[in-house]
Amino acid sequence: MCVVPHLKSWRGTTMAVNHLNSVLMQFAKAPVPGKVKTRLLPALSAQAACDLHCDLVRHTAGILLDSGLGDVQIWVDDDLHNPLFHGLMSAGVSAGLIQQGEDLGERMQAALATSLCEYDAALLVGSDCPGLTPEYLGGALLALTEVELVVGPALDGGYVLLAMRRELPWLFGQMDWGGDNVLAETLRRASRNGVEVRLLEPLADIDRPEDLQYWRSLQQAGERQL
Repeated sequence: MCVVPHLKSWRGTTMAVNHLNSVLMQFAKAPVPGKVKTRLLPALSAQAACDLHCDLVRHTAGILLDSGLGDVQIWVDDDLHNPLFHGLMSAGVSAGLIQQGEDLGERMQAALATSLCEYDAALLVGSDCPGLTPEYLGGALLALTEVELVVGPALDGGYVLLAMRRELPWLFGQMDWGGDNVLAETLRRASRNGVEVRLLEPLADIDRPEDLQYWRSLQQAGERQL
């Protein structure tokens, strides 16, 4: 297991992975005040947290589209007809689909299984990691040409990205998705099943009030949004 190095040549990375029939999958919740970004309350009002959620969803979709690495899909928990998701489709997202399953693990497993029936490689991200870049995504797919599983760690002990070339259902069952041991348990399961993992550089996500300054700093730097 090793960490993917910083990529100096984005053009070369694109050429190296464009033979893969890849899909970039984004998970997102429907924007309902009081139902999204609840760990940011009461530092933000329910409406302000919902507005932030919408900003992050659009930001993430923009990064996926900008990468040019494959089809981009938005997988939502509810209300696919919400104007937020309609806007993403108008901007170039190729498909909107409803997540299926009782918990996050079941929903990720089902979505990846569906996509891997059609694509050679599937890359899955959430909607709360503004540090994702086209280079980061390209590094994941480049690593996927050599191993079966690529993970982008989150600084809080989870992960912000999964990429795989075949179904790995044992990754998802009976996991404490809200805990800080998700990454460690994922790596243990991969080791037990003889699957080599490539780790990307850890990134921060926006979950807690202390994360807000990071997002504001990116906004001040003029990060792209749809």
